[in-house]
Amino acid sequence: MPVNVERAELPGIGVRHDLVTAEGRRISIIDYREGGREVAVSDAHDPDRASLTVELTDDEATALSELLGGSLILSQVAGLREQIAGLYTEQVPMRADSPYIGRPLGDTKARTRTRCSIVAIVRETGVLPAPGPEDRLNAGDALIAVGTREGLDALARIINGG
Repeated sequence: MPVNVERAELPGIGVRHDLVTAEGRRISIIDYREGGREVAVSDAHDPDRASLTVELTDDEATALSELLGGSLILSQVAGLREQIAGLYTEQVPMRADSPYIGRPLGDTKARTRTRCSIVAIVRETGVLPAPGPEDRLNAGDALIAVGTREGLDALARIINGG
């Protein structure tokens, strides 16, 4: 079900984006012109009054978006896994001795070699959904991949130099 996001210019302040949840609660994100963001959740009984506001730094806003985006991707992939026989999702850890540490994901040629898709990279700092070939791999990363059992096994061998 599509969600409608409304955008409103706030003269002299910034921009506000609003969405209304299935429960009828309004969630607003205010992006201040001078920097910073605020999340506001409407009161359950008065949609024009905020029951909660939270100020976010740029780093906090980025981390929150990565958490929400990453968890959505993982739940969608889990749903696919249940629907399609022969398709698996796996978390492939990057070992410290991997030949790809510090190198871009594209150097692995994982998709071409295994026909698996890497849909996210999980790091200590958060989740990087839909990584591109230019995204660098770090020791301790975990690659979230989708593919056949054989392809995922080959991906683990490639990633860790085996």
